[in-house]
Amino acid sequence: MSGFLPVEALSGLSQQAQSMVAAANAQSLQGPASVMASGTSANPVAGSFGQLVSDGLSQVNNQLIGSQVDLQKLAMGDAQNLHQIMINLEESRVSFQLMMQVRSRLLEAYQDIMKMPI
Repeated sequence: MSGFLPVEALSGLSQQAQSMVAAANAQSLQGPASVMASGTSANPVAGSFGQLVSDGLSQVNNQLIGSQVDLQKLAMGDAQNLHQIMINLEESRVSFQLMMQVRSRLLEAYQDIMKMPI
């Protein structure tokens, strides 16, 4: 595995991470009382943690699908810009690794909470 990370991919992820943090901060400022006051429907509230995770997963999935399509074009000889394809592949790889790290942290937090004595 190479240690090369394109700057564009990192800046894109940085913007993505910053938007996720801003959305999470906005949600935490509103607090659970505002969520309860807005309604108790089963539909996910826009800006909720579940919606944030769902949006992040769909973005990573779209990047993986896009890179898969690029790889198929490259295999068929239809690739016009090899450099951009490699950047997209690396970007999707880094996005997937970030998603796995977030998943691991969430799982650890859940396990820590479950170990707490009541």
